[in-house]
Amino acid sequence: MIQYEIILYWSQEDEAFIAEVPELSGCMADGETYLEALKNVEVIIQEWIETATELGREIPKPKGKLVLTPATTPKTIQEFASF
Repeated sequence: MIQYEIILYWSQEDEAFIAEVPELSGCMADGETYLEALKNVEVIIQEWIETATELGREIPKPKGKLVLTPATTPKTIQEFASF
């Protein structure tokens, strides 16, 4: 399970939800829905870690500030707004 902090927000400019991982420099993904953005960023996190490993770079330990799981992920935009 991925335990890095993920920040999810709507980008009017991109007309998409953006998922950023502040602990992993430049690690972000987008999606038409926040759930799609979350799924996409999980793949990008794995790719970020694999690439950093191949390049011999240090991989930050997750601080685990915020973890969304299927059980806690809001199901509607209204739930997301109040989350």
